[in-house]
Amino acid sequence: MSGKVLLIEAAIARALLALMVGLVFFAGVLRWFGLPLVWAMDVAQLMFVWAAFLGADMAMRRRGLIAVDLFVRWIPPRWRAPIDLLTGCVVLAFLVAMVVLGYDLVMLNLEREFGDSGISYGFVTAAVPVGCGMLALTLAGQLWQTARSLFGQPKLVYSEPRAAEDTQL
Repeated sequence: MSGKVLLIEAAIARALLALMVGLVFFAGVLRWFGLPLVWAMDVAQLMFVWAAFLGADMAMRRRGLIAVDLFVRWIPPRWRAPIDLLTGCVVLAFLVAMVVLGYDLVMLNLEREFGDSGISYGFVTAAVPVGCGMLALTLAGQLWQTARSLFGQPKLVYSEPRAAEDTQL
């Protein structure tokens, strides 16, 4: 992906998070004065969903997602890379299914109103296919990098090898 696209993604995620915090704080202050913003929590939830998917894509690109690697952490990278490829293909299939099913969900929710905000619930559910599509593209790129590195110094899909693992090659 282009560096500019990645910077834009990070800027949008940060802006959504800042706006969400600001909106919740502003709504809380107004509620204290007896002037509740009924729609504020709905909009904050909308921003949270989008920020979560953008943040997940950013974390996946840095290979920083939480992983349960208890059984594979001690396997040398040259043997672990094929395992990562296999599990990555399963995860990629799941993400592609989420894109397809998420699109159906968006179409079903276009007419539905999101709480008291007057916003279509389709904007909230659109985060699923868009976010899973971004995650799928990132994962596909990482799978490609791992597949290309299998016969040299393997690059793992989900994490970088630990220092102790490097000596086991």
